[in-house]
Amino acid sequence: MKLNLTAFLAAWLTIASTLAFAQPLYRITGKISDTNGKPLDGATVYLKTAADSALVKTALADAGGLFSLDVDKKGDYRISVTMIGFKPYKSDPFQLNNTKAVPAITLIQSGNVLKEVIVSSQKPLIERKIDRTVVNVDALISNSGSTALDVLEKSPGVLVDNNGAVSLKGKGVKIFIDDKPTYLEGTELESYLRSLSSSTIDQVELMSNPPAKYDAAGNGGIINIRTKRSKMKGFNGGLNLSYAQGIYGKTNNSFNFNYRNNKLNITGNLGYITGNGFNDLDINRHFLNSDGSIQSNFLQNSFIRRTSRSYSAKFGIDYYASDKTTFGIGFNGLIHPADQNTIATSKLMDAQNILDSTIIANNKEHYNFRNGDINLNYRHLFDKNGKELTADFDYIKYSNSSNQSFDNKTYLPDNNLINSDLLTGSLPSHINIFAGKADYTHPLSGGVKLAAGLKSSYTKTDNIADYFYTAAGVTTPDYGKTNHFIYQEQINAAYLNANRDFKRFSMQAGLRFENTISNGHQLGNIQKPDSVFKRDYNGLFPTLYIQYKLDTAGKQSLSLNYGRRIDRPYYEDLNPFLSPIDKFTYYTGNPFLKPSYTNNIELSYTWKNITAGLSYGKTKDNVDETIEIINGIYYSRPGNIGSTVNKTLTVDASFEPAKWFNFHLFAYVQNIHTVSSFYTGTLNTQGTFFFIRPITEFKLGNDWTAQLDGGYQSKITSSQFVVGHRGKVNTALSKKLSPATTLKFIVNDIFHTFVNSGDINNLANTLANYRNISDTRTAVVSLSYRFGKTISDQHKHNENAAESEQNRVKN
Repeated sequence: MKLNLTAFLAAWLTIASTLAFAQPLYRITGKISDTNGKPLDGATVYLKTAADSALVKTALADAGGLFSLDVDKKGDYRISVTMIGFKPYKSDPFQLNNTKAVPAITLIQSGNVLKEVIVSSQKPLIERKIDRTVVNVDALISNSGSTALDVLEKSPGVLVDNNGAVSLKGKGVKIFIDDKPTYLEGTELESYLRSLSSSTIDQVELMSNPPAKYDAAGNGGIINIRTKRSKMKGFNGGLNLSYAQGIYGKTNNSFNFNYRNNKLNITGNLGYITGNGFNDLDINRHFLNSDGSIQSNFLQNSFIRRTSRSYSAKFGIDYYASDKTTFGIGFNGLIHPADQNTIATSKLMDAQNILDSTIIANNKEHYNFRNGDINLNYRHLFDKNGKELTADFDYIKYSNSSNQSFDNKTYLPDNNLINSDLLTGSLPSHINIFAGKADYTHPLSGGVKLAAGLKSSYTKTDNIADYFYTAAGVTTPDYGKTNHFIYQEQINAAYLNANRDFKRFSMQAGLRFENTISNGHQLGNIQKPDSVFKRDYNGLFPTLYIQYKLDTAGKQSLSLNYGRRIDRPYYEDLNPFLSPIDKFTYYTGNPFLKPSYTNNIELSYTWKNITAGLSYGKTKDNVDETIEIINGIYYSRPGNIGSTVNKTLTVDASFEPAKWFNFHLFAYVQNIHTVSSFYTGTLNTQGTFFFIRPITEFKLGNDWTAQLDGGYQSKITSSQFVVGHRGKVNTALSKKLSPATTLKFIVNDIFHTFVNSGDINNLANTLANYRNISDTRTAVVSLSYRFGKTISDQHKHNENAAESEQNRVKN
C-alpha cells in the first residue's frame, strides 16, 4: 500500500475543513465545585433532553472544574452531575438557542463521612474509545499478586511468547509505561515487566493504530501501561503483599504512597520482587542427506534455573504554582540482579540413533541490570476552553553488566572424557537517552480541537564483549567473539492532529513527520577490521479515525481507522556481535537491517457490549528472527524477511445475565502470509490460527467473589516458524475483609498446559523442533491494604518526551 503524499494531504485538508466548517454547534459551559469553592476535577456531566431525559452527551470537568458540551440542535435540555463521594446534582430545564453558560454548580458531599473513607466502585474490565481499548486491571481478580507481564498476557488480543516477546493481535508492539517507552526488548523487557507488580497498575491501553501524538514506531501499535495515582489528601496509600508457589516459591510486594499539602504533591512507589523459576527446554535437530534421509541426530536438553531480585522505586513531585500552571519532576530507578545456571546435555547420534558422543555443558550467567531516569515537566492551561501547553525533558540511562561462563565437556559412549574447554565472557553495556518534546492543544470555535507538537531525541549505545577461551590449561582471547559496538541515533518529529465530535459522528485525523539520522561503529581488534555504517531517512505517518453512532442512544456504532507505522531495528539487533547461547547455538546481529513499514486499516461494529472487527495490515521489509544451521551450528539472527500480510477477525463481548454473574469473551482468527527471499530459496508461508480468552466472574455474597478464566491459542504458522498450540485455565477467589483490606487466592495454569513448542522450517538439509516447559502452574495468596481519604482536586502530569526509544533496547 504505497503512500501517495499529494493525495493524502489533499484528503487530510478536506477532512480538516469539514471538521472546521460543518454545521455550527451550540456550546454549553459551566463550572463545578464543592461547598468550599474548590474545583472538582473529574466530575461527570450528563446532558439530557428535558422532555424524556434521553442522554445526548457526556463530559468530564477539568482541573479547574470547568466543562463544555457541544450539540448541533437547539432545544430544551437539563444537566445532571455525578462524582464519587458527592450527592448527584440535577438542573432545572433550560432552553438552548445559542452559547449558554449555566450557573455555577455546587456538589454537596455525601453523608456518613468517616475519618478515613475508602471509596470503591466496580469498573468494567474493558472500555472502548475511538482510538484505543482500555483494560481495567483490578477488574480481573487473577491479576492480583502477579506482574506486569502476567497482566499483559491476560489482556484481549495480547500474546507473550516463550522469549518474552509481546504481540497484539499477532503483530509486534512497543511497550510504554505512563506514556513513557521502556526502551527494552527481548529478555531485558521480560525481566523489566516481571519486576513491576500488578498492584501498581491501573489500566492497560491497547492501541493498534495510535494517534499522531505518539511516535510512529511499532507495526502492531502501542501498549501503554498506566500506573495508579492516588487522589488522597495527607499521607495515604496502600500495601500489597503476595506469595506464589509453583515448583519454586517467589514473592511480589509493593508499597505506594501519596502526600498532598497545599500546592505540593509527592507520590511514589516502592517494589520488591523475588524471581525463582525454571525452563526445561528440548531442542532436536535432525540432519539430512541430499535424498532427504536422516544423516545424524542432535538431541539437546537444557535445564535452566533462574533466580533474581528486583528493587524498584518511583517518585514524583508536582508543584501547583496556580490553578493553571504545574511544574513537575519525576524519578525512576530499578536494580535487577539475576543468576542463570544451565545444565545442557547434548547427544550426537547417527542415523540409527546410536550414540556417538555426549557433551555436558555447565553454563552460568550473572547479570545486573540497572535503570535510572529523570523527567522534568511543565503544564500550563491558558483558559477555560482548553488551550494547553505541556513540555517535557527526559534523561534515561540503562546499564547492564553480564558475566558468562560456558564449561563444556565431551564424553564418548563409555563415559571417557575426550575434551574439555571453557569460554568466559564479560559484556558491559550502556545506553544513554536524551529526549525533549512540547505539545500544544487549541480548541477552535465549532467544536474542533487541534493539537500539535515537536519532539527530538538522541540515543547512544555502547556495548563491549570480551571473550576468553581456555583449553588444556591455556587461556587466550577469543577475537572471533570479542567486539566493541557503538551506535548513535537522532530522531526529530513533528505532528498535527484534529478531532471533532458531532451528535452521532466523531472524526480524528493526524499527520506525523519523523526524520532519523543514525550511525554505527564496530571497533575492530587484531583479527577484525573496523566497520561503520550510516543511514538517514524521513517518513510521513498519517492516522484517521471515524466513528458513527447508528442510533441516538449510542448502542450501535461503526468505526473505521487507518494508520501507517514504522519499526526501526532494535539497537542490539544492529550489533554484529557473535554471542553464544551454548556451544552449538549462537545469536548474531545484523548491521544491514532496514526499517520496516506497515499500513493498518480496521473496521468494527459495536452493538451494546459486543464488538466485531476486521483488520488488514501489510508490512514491507518486516524484521523477524531467522535461523540458519552451518556445520551443525545453530545461528539466530534478525533479518528483513520481505512482505507480511495479516488479516484478522476479532470478537469482543461482555454479558451480565444476572447481578451475581458476568461473562467476557475475546477471540480472534488471523491469517498470516509471508513472502521473502531466503537463503534456502523463496520463503512463502501462509497459515490461519485462532485465539480465545473467556473470563467468568461470580459474586457469591458476603463480599466473596470467584473467577474462572483462561485462554487457548491454536497452531501458528509465521515465516520460518510453526508455533504449537497452547492454553491455560486459571481460577481465583477474593474476600473483602474490610473496606480497606482484601484477601485473594489464585491458581494459575491449573492443568500445566501452557507449554511452548514448535517446528523450525526452511533449514538447509535439517529438521528442527523444540519444546519448553516452565514454572507456570502456581498458587498465589495476596493481601492488599488501602488507607486514605478521597479528594478530587489533584491533577498529575502523565507524559514525557521519550516516546519510542526505550522500546528498542535488547540484550
